[in-house]
Amino acid sequence: MPQELSYVIVTPYSLHKSRTGGILARLISRTGLELAGARMFAPSLELAAQYAENVVSADDPQDRRIQELIQAYIVQNFSPDPKTGRRRRVMMLLFQGEDAVRKVRSVVGHISYHRRGGETIRDTYGDLILDDEGAVRYMEPAVLAPPTTGEAETKLKLWARYSDTDGGLVENVIAYEPGEQPERTLVLIKPDNFRFATGRPGNVIDFFSRTGLYIVAIKIQRMSVAEAMEFYGPVRDILRTKMNESVGAKAKSVLEKELGFPIPADAEKSLGGLLGPLSGDHQFESIVKFMSGRTPSECDPSQLNEPGSEKCIALVYEGHQAIRKIRDVLGPTDPSKAPPGSIRREFGSTIMVNAAHASDSSASVQREMGIIRLGQENMFRRVIEQFYGSV
Repeated sequence: MPQELSYVIVTPYSLHKSRTGGILARLISRTGLELAGARMFAPSLELAAQYAENVVSADDPQDRRIQELIQAYIVQNFSPDPKTGRRRRVMMLLFQGEDAVRKVRSVVGHISYHRRGGETIRDTYGDLILDDEGAVRYMEPAVLAPPTTGEAETKLKLWARYSDTDGGLVENVIAYEPGEQPERTLVLIKPDNFRFATGRPGNVIDFFSRTGLYIVAIKIQRMSVAEAMEFYGPVRDILRTKMNESVGAKAKSVLEKELGFPIPADAEKSLGGLLGPLSGDHQFESIVKFMSGRTPSECDPSQLNEPGSEKCIALVYEGHQAIRKIRDVLGPTDPSKAPPGSIRREFGSTIMVNAAHASDSSASVQREMGIIRLGQENMFRRVIEQFYGSV
């Protein structure tokens, strides 16, 4: 069966209610598809109008009256606020694989006058409320997805054309209370969450939602070896010095057993000074391989900048004291020392395989965002162009 590309749009209301993690967990675990791309948008009036214009379709099995309600919903909720002019956030997720359009739509479900249980995303997160006369009082679709491959192509090409002007690292989309000083921080959902098609990436995002912060950028990142080396460069110097004592003690123990005579303290210290940096370099290579799929020593110079085989989700969170709040929920580097209820205690297993990364300072945010080109590189459009040829 040929590959298909489909999409899911997380609505402004679902984002506002921090339902993103639960929605993503269901989509990944229940479709088994590859999460191929993602981008935040703050749609202009033009994009909202053009998207709404193409929503009602004879090919959509959804009741036509519901389609018309969704069309009106898009015009009202995707367009900038008419009072303030502030644009609203939406999130676009791209899924690729066999029978992708049908699989995505079956997990998304339909808006129904006769509500069922929690089988689909719309069963759980969507609403359709009628008055006593049967007229619609309120409707929230939670997410939007195409009904056919043809409509997926048409709409994806539309969003791709606006992805530079209306998408990326979205600005001025959140209203803050007087006295609040918003800041931004970077989060990486690490490769250990993508070993299998499970809900873990969404579950990790769900934990971060406790902070009350706002997602203002998202990108699917495949770190090159060069990017991983630069990103974790500050760790390398620490590893080369912090391992001296423990490596010296281990070397002393092994050599005493093999040679049959005691090694004095000054010789143990010398062994640590000699072998500690080598051990640190080895650990650094392991970190780079974990994040990119290859070690630096395995690559010739022409391969260092090639996209890696490992996948991350890069997110930018915005809000008051964002850096501290995210790191509090994440927990310390060592999962065994992380408190109950933290992400690393719940999902981490070792110091390296510890679920997620978060910037530790405003300087780190700027440095790390620059390395992975978040807000600069439009991988969303590139995925669509590679699949369809042009937009």
